[in-house]
Formats: sequence, structure tokens, C-alpha cells
Amino acid sequence: MKRRSFLRNMGLASLGPLMLNGLPVSAMSKTGQLQQLAANSTNGKVLVLIQLHGGNDGLNTLIPIDQYNIYRSIRPNIAIPDSGNRKYISLDTTLGDGQQLGLHPDMASFKGLYDKGMASVIQNVGYENINGSHFRSTDIWFTGSDYDEYLPSGWAGRYLDSTYPNFPEAYPSSEMQDPLGLEIGSSVSLNFHTEEGIPTAIAVESPDEFYDLLSNVGGAPPKEVEKTKYGKELKWIMDIEKKSNQYAGRLKDIYEKGRNSTKANYSPIGNLSAQLKIISRLLSGGCQTRIFLTRITGFDTHSKQANASDPTTGGHARLLTQLFDSIRGFQEELKELGLEDKVLTTTFSEFGRRAYSNGSFGTDHGAAAPLFVFGKHVNPGIIGNNANLSDLDDGNLKYKHDFRQVFGTILKDWMGADSSALDKTKFTEFTTNPLPIIHKQQAGAPEPAKEFISARYGVLGCFPNPAKTHLDIVYELEQSAPLRIVLMDMSGNVVKEEKWDMRGHGKHKTRLMLPALPNGIYIMQWQAGTHKVTKQIIVEQ
Repeated sequence: MKRRSFLRNMGLASLGPLMLNGLPVSAMSKTGQLQQLAANSTNGKVLVLIQLHGGNDGLNTLIPIDQYNIYRSIRPNIAIPDSGNRKYISLDTTLGDGQQLGLHPDMASFKGLYDKGMASVIQNVGYENINGSHFRSTDIWFTGSDYDEYLPSGWAGRYLDSTYPNFPEAYPSSEMQDPLGLEIGSSVSLNFHTEEGIPTAIAVESPDEFYDLLSNVGGAPPKEVEKTKYGKELKWIMDIEKKSNQYAGRLKDIYEKGRNSTKANYSPIGNLSAQLKIISRLLSGGCQTRIFLTRITGFDTHSKQANASDPTTGGHARLLTQLFDSIRGFQEELKELGLEDKVLTTTFSEFGRRAYSNGSFGTDHGAAAPLFVFGKHVNPGIIGNNANLSDLDDGNLKYKHDFRQVFGTILKDWMGADSSALDKTKFTEFTTNPLPIIHKQQAGAPEPAKEFISARYGVLGCFPNPAKTHLDIVYELEQSAPLRIVLMDMSGNVVKEEKWDMRGHGKHKTRLMLPALPNGIYIMQWQAGTHKVTKQIIVEQ
């Protein structure tokens, strides 16, 4: 094959989809000099993004129990019922009135993850003047721009470019052999573009075709290129040509070396499970890729979102089943493969749907929507209150949390992004007040205990409840404090007790391992300084 044919098939952005597990994979290969600082700060943490393409209806995903009558009145033909065999699932009775939520009845998998302390919800995520266009709003989410700002690069691309500079001269190498990002699909999105506008991506139809393509590329490359934007693009193509066979060979090797679980309970419908299986298998084979992007389509539910005969069934119900059953299987597989400590998964959608249903048993383009985060190290619970259905913005839910605050917090607290990387992503101003998404485990010797004085304190949640082997207690501190957690039976006998000095303000999570106990009702008492909170716990061992 002549070099001209190679470039034509490459198309500057893609070589076609690489098939793994029956699905196309595009490899975002922005690599560079592996800095010791980055290696020390990130510890190989991985971020998996799941795009809910089309605009998910948050109000039929999470039903505001405290405003159920209003909810029912504004969408009478698709509202999830509060009684019967297909009533909403009550999420967590320990939450405050403004956070009481009902889940769509096909979200039992989410309820299970939440009860295990592995799920967090950020309510009403969006941005100022949310754009109702799929294309423009997706670009805003990918680029991290303001509603009236147009950027040629994506926040993931800028983050990776800052953390791993100087592609492609030094890499792949023994320290970093893999693409820094992998996108499941036929092309690489704007999310992974750098500020130079160069789409650092490779994609092929299959490993065999990729090898054939590379082995037959002929002709000598030019010795020099112009020092212009187009010269940079040509140099990038030439360098990719040299590197692509290494990435393709590496991906094939680690995919064959890796494995999938035979026990993980994935969703049998849709293709999201297959996408997530690719990721877990690559990771189990030793893949060092930092950011993965997957997507599930079909959320543009203008009509037939729900069936006329039963609003709990229909297109949206199938999507939620696929989404959360797939994530459940992914988390089960990560645990079995010993990978759950390094992977965080988050969903996002370009916008939500309008609060009012339409006459076609659907909902039209709206504004704010919930965002879900999953993993062993999330702070489980709800961030933010239910949207006020009596205070809508032209029929739309008002956003409360900017999506850049969410992604900025994840890059900072999970990926270990330093200040320069956050500056490149343009998220710095949104991370001055990070959201309590990631559980920050306190390490080292505690500071001397201080008196606990707080306007904000208390237990935010206990998971799972009923409990079997352990109990995760999520709580908030204003200052460092001497802590005590006691588990008592109904006669007041102490069956488990732990004491320690906790340093640092903010939200924390502590796991209390349970001894062998008779099934029944117990009392958990949490004490910080002189303040006490008690919770009723059910033990089913």
C-alpha cells in the first residue's frame, strides 16, 4: 500500500474501528514524557466515562418523593406510581426530606450499589444557559467551555496533554506503553483533542487489518516539514505511522492476556456491557490507559418514553435497565479481577428533559439532570437537594452544580491533577470548592485531637442497611475530632466499638467490620466530641 492510501484510510482522525469483543475501539494515543510527579500523584487511577447520549430524563430516573403530587400533576401520562407492584423504589429513608428519592422500578441494580456504599448522585448538574442542541451541548460538555465560548479542544485532551507532554517523540516506552485514552466507537470525540487541534487518535477495523495496513505502508517520508499548523499535522501523521503498530500490537497482547469474569452479572441487553467488558479485560491484562469513554444511545425520548398502558415500561425503562445492570456487572467484575481500587466510573448526558411531559408519552429537551458516580472510593450518598418543581425555569429544572465542578473535582481528587493540569483543563475556578465525591482516606499519625465545634456535623448515611459483613458510615466534620462508633443490641449491650482521632474537616467514610451476630435490629451510635447521632441498623448475616 502506498503512503497516500495510508493517509486516505487514516483520514487524519481515524483508521477505522479496532474490533475487540465484537465492538469498535478508537485509541486516543496522546502520550509523552512520563513525569515522576504525575506517576506519584495519580497512582494509575482510571476514569471511565459513560455518555448517556440524547439527554436522560432525570425526573423519571430519580423521583422527588417530597414533591410527588406536583411531579404527578406535571407529567400525568408518564409518572412513576407510588403504589402497586411497579411503584418507585425508595432509595434511602435516612436522607433528609429534601433529598428523599424514589428510583425507577427498573433501577434495583443502582439501589444495590448504593446500599453497598459504591454510588454517589450529584443532583441538577448543568451549566449556565444550557443549550438545547445535542451537538452544541455535547461540545460544551466535551470542551469544558462556557455556553458562549467555542473551544477546539477537549478537557480530557488538555488534561492528558498537560500530564504527559511531548508526544510522540518518547513514547510508547517501558514506562507508558499504552494510549492514554480509549474511546469505544468508530471515531474519537472532541473530548480528547488537544489545544493544537490535532486529533491524536488511531482506529482500525480489526487487529489483522491494522497489521496489514501498517506492514504495507510504503514510500519514504519527507525529511523536513514546514513549521506551520499543517506542518505539525503532517509530522503528527508521520509519527503516528511509526508508533501505531506498537500501540496495536500492545492492545492485542494485553487483551489476549487479560480476562473477563464468568460470575459478573452484566445486562444481557444492549452493548454497554460489551463495552465495559473490553475495558475490564484490557485493564486486567495490564493496560495503563487513564481515561475511557463509552456511550449508550437512545435517551432522546420525545415519544414513547413510556408505554401508554404502563408508564413504568417502555424505552426509558429499557435504557435504565441496561445502564445500571451493566454498571453492576462492571463493578462485580472489577472486584473479582482485583481492579476496584483503581477505577472510578461516571455517567453524563448533554442535558436533561423538561419537567412537563408531552402528548406523545415522552419529554422534550430540557436542562439540568442528575449525574452518577460509581466506585469503591466514592462518598456514597446524595449531593444536593431535589429540584424545586414549583420554581422552574420556563418548564425546566434549574441547574445547581456546574458540570465543570464535577469533572474538576474528579480530576483533582481522583486522578491527582495538579494546579497546572487544572489550569489547562480550565477547571481551576470550579475546584476552589470541590464537591465531596471522592472519599479521602486519612493516612499517617493523627493530629492532636481538637475540640469538635461545628455548625455542620453528623452522619450522612450508613450502608448497606440491612448489613451483613460490614457497615460504612459516612459523616461530616467541621474540624478534627475524637471519634467513637459503637454498635449495640436492643438491650444496650456493646457488640462492636472503635475509637480514634479523626483529622481534617469535610466528608469522610469509615468501614465498621461486623462480628458474627444474630440477625436482628441494632443501634449504631456515632460520637464526635460531645455530639452523638444514633441510627437503627438491621443485620442479616
